[in-house]
Amino acid sequence: MSKHSKEGKKFLSDKSKASWHDDTLWGVRKKRDRAVSMIDDWEVLRERASSVKERVLDNLEEYILQFENSARNNGVIVHRAKNGSELNSIILNLLKSRGFTRVVKSKSMLTEECSLNHFLEYNGIEVVDTDLGERIIQFRGESPSHIVLPAIHLKREEIGETFHNRIGTPAGCSDPIQLTAAARVHLRSKFLNAQAAITGVNFAVAESGTVVICTNEGNADMGLNASAKLHIHCMGMEKIVPTFGDLAIFTRLLARNATGQAITTYTSHYTLPDEDCEMHIVILDNGRSERLRNPIFRNSLKCIRCGACMNTCPVYRRSGGHSYRYLIPGPIGSIIAPFGNCQNVSKKSQNNQNERIYSDLPFASSLCGSCSSVCPVKIDIHNQLYQWRQILTRKKQVSPIKRVVMKFVGKILASHLLYSYAGKIARLAIRISPRVLIYNRLNAWGLERELPVPPKESFNEWFRRTQKS
Repeated sequence: MSKHSKEGKKFLSDKSKASWHDDTLWGVRKKRDRAVSMIDDWEVLRERASSVKERVLDNLEEYILQFENSARNNGVIVHRAKNGSELNSIILNLLKSRGFTRVVKSKSMLTEECSLNHFLEYNGIEVVDTDLGERIIQFRGESPSHIVLPAIHLKREEIGETFHNRIGTPAGCSDPIQLTAAARVHLRSKFLNAQAAITGVNFAVAESGTVVICTNEGNADMGLNASAKLHIHCMGMEKIVPTFGDLAIFTRLLARNATGQAITTYTSHYTLPDEDCEMHIVILDNGRSERLRNPIFRNSLKCIRCGACMNTCPVYRRSGGHSYRYLIPGPIGSIIAPFGNCQNVSKKSQNNQNERIYSDLPFASSLCGSCSSVCPVKIDIHNQLYQWRQILTRKKQVSPIKRVVMKFVGKILASHLLYSYAGKIARLAIRISPRVLIYNRLNAWGLERELPVPPKESFNEWFRRTQKS
């Protein structure tokens, strides 16, 4: 049994919670479908978005240079980081050189990618996540289980208990309105006393040097505008869009595809530093250049982190985000995870290690294609998962038993005679064998599945018999 299967089994052990998780995310998917159905030119928008991203990837360095020059002309200081270690060091140096020790941070999967919170806390910096979901999992010492809904794996009773232990809400209180109000009071003092604010970046406009942040809670804006004098925006190099006209395409797509909203509640543009404040932008590579050079997986860099592929994925919905063991779970995460985060070590060594650690994830998919059909930038997700399977199998990163079984099955499937003969044997064996030979601990498939009663003849046999008559 793979690591993903083992972790998924743990998640499924609480059947009511697993069922609730499945239903909730499918509800988000249905909201997405309703929002999409009201846009007549939805498929045109997807095609345009994909084309814009393709153009950016074809000329990425040029657009990054344009963005850097535009931002610097606006009085913004721009940094580049090759990997997570460099990004963490840049941010720590900015804080330490000013004597700052209190930071508020908005939701950012990129800083999760670099383990920025742990790094800063280890170096004496207080970091407060201000997104409600992120604050909940920070209290619990957990990682996000979803890139848009980081605490979706928790029920309101669990959150109520966490808030009771951490911020003193009444014992047994699980009312979302009361818990949200308590969180607002708790975070207000953090905003008012913060010395620095760190945000992620949803989009970066090359022509103007603008960073765009999309939130539903306004917490990023509070962090940047309440008291912080140092503003740090962390962005992956793939977040570039050429113009504001191009940006309009993505703002129409993002919220509808993510949560079924017409647009996020707050879509904030930051171009110039505020008076008496410093504005810094850190552009991160961290293995993205390597993916850009890979013709098979290059398109995964188009991802705008809407999370729709997770909401629709039958495997993700039923196994939970933490079963993937990677900061970005679900279908898109299963493509990115084997690449991993390339730090200052031998790239070949790092890549091989990540392939081994996450070699099960590309197989944690039904290849139904639903992820690709909902992707707003038309990433061929299911095909890339299939391509990873081929690569990992050739590199012998799958179990020896699986390799032997698949080789044996491949021989059967390649021969019409062997396939027909094997079908006859299998149908007969299933009908006459004692259950214990099929449903036992050695057959993982039999633990959760019941085989249908096999027909007495194959379709080919039936067809030949009926055609004669």
